[in-house]
Amino acid sequence: MALSAQIQDDIKAALLGGDRFVGDTLRNLKAAILNEEVAQGKRDTGLSDEEIEKIIVREVKKRNESIELYEANDRAELAAVERQEAEVLSRYLPKQLTEDEIRVIAQTVIDQIGAIGVQQMGQVIGGVKAKAGASADGATVARIVKELLHS
Repeated sequence: MALSAQIQDDIKAALLGGDRFVGDTLRNLKAAILNEEVAQGKRDTGLSDEEIEKIIVREVKKRNESIELYEANDRAELAAVERQEAEVLSRYLPKQLTEDEIRVIAQTVIDQIGAIGVQQMGQVIGGVKAKAGASADGATVARIVKELLHS
């Protein structure tokens, strides 16, 4: 089943089941997907699952940034809501790679392109993200690549 159809079915199920929080969170996701479809001129054809996954990754990242801000300002109740939304959205992402798995992919990319310093960091990160897709968090990839290129 296509990811967008799955999200739509889950919205209906959540609302029929009385789970407003999940329903509203998924509606907001659906709105973000619609905005991207309009921006790319793909309203009639829709976005691919990979494109939708990128939107979900972006939305989860926004939630995580908000969590950090709320916690830094002693607003635990607001951070909890953002954390719940991030958990709901993360259900639609592929299983995340562990740091060790990312490290192996990064080392492979470094060896393939012969990267020897941080000036090739962007190239390495791009290669890792191409191989890992939405299964690897960008910040984690960047941190690991930086560690490997400095060692």
